[in-house]
Amino acid sequence: MRLLVTRPEPDAERTAVALRARGHEVIVAPLMLIEPIAVELGAGPWSAVLITSANAARAVAAHPQRSELVTLPALAVGRRSAEAARVAGFANVTSADGAVDALARVVAARMPTSPAPLIYLAGEDRAGDLAGDLGRYGLAVRTAVVYRAAAVASLPEPLRQALADSRLDGVLHFSRRSSGTYLDLASAAGLLDKALILLHYCLSAQVAVPLTEAGAAEIRIAARPDEAALVDLVGGA
Repeated sequence: MRLLVTRPEPDAERTAVALRARGHEVIVAPLMLIEPIAVELGAGPWSAVLITSANAARAVAAHPQRSELVTLPALAVGRRSAEAARVAGFANVTSADGAVDALARVVAARMPTSPAPLIYLAGEDRAGDLAGDLGRYGLAVRTAVVYRAAAVASLPEPLRQALADSRLDGVLHFSRRSSGTYLDLASAAGLLDKALILLHYCLSAQVAVPLTEAGAAEIRIAARPDEAALVDLVGGA
C-alpha cells in the first residue's frame, strides 16, 4: 500500500521504517511540530512523575529541573513513553501499557496513598483527564505543561502533490488533533474529497472522531492505543 504518516518527528520516521519493513511505500509529512515549554515546575516535593507522551519525556530531558525529576519513580502510559523516559534519565519506570485510564488505575494501585503530590508532565492539548481520574482515588496531582504541538501552516508540498495525483491508499492518524489538522489543511488546499476517500487507520476511536464527522467512509481502529497495534492493523503489503 501507499501510506501517509503525519505524526511529528522523530516518531514519524520510526513508524515509516516499521511500515516499509512490511512492504509498504510511505510518505512522511509531519503536520504537527513539537515545541518544548520552559515551564517552572515548582519546588516539590513530589511522589512520582506521570508521563502520557514520549514528547513530555523528551521535553524534560533538557529542562533545568531534570536532575530533580529523574530521581523519582516515573509512571508512563505505554511502552514508547516509558522508553523515552528511560532515555531522558529516569531509572525507575513503569508502563501501564494502555491509555490514560489504564495509567490512572496503575498509579492508584501502586500509590494508594501519597505523602506528596504527583507531578504530571503534560502536553498543551491532551486526551483524557488524568488529574481528575486520580483525584477520584484521593490522589493530588500537579499538572505541568512541558510541550505543545503546533500545526504547520499548510500541507507539505510532497503531501499536497500526492493527494492531488491520487498517489495514496491510506493514512495513519495518531491523535485527534492531528487528524483534524489533516482535514483542515486538505480543505484549505481544495483537496478534502481526496483526503477523505483514503483508508484511515486510527490509534483510537477518539482519534477517528473528526474523520467520522467529516464523512470519511473507511476508518479502522487499532486494537490498542499504541504504535505496534496500529502497524499491525495496517498489516503487510
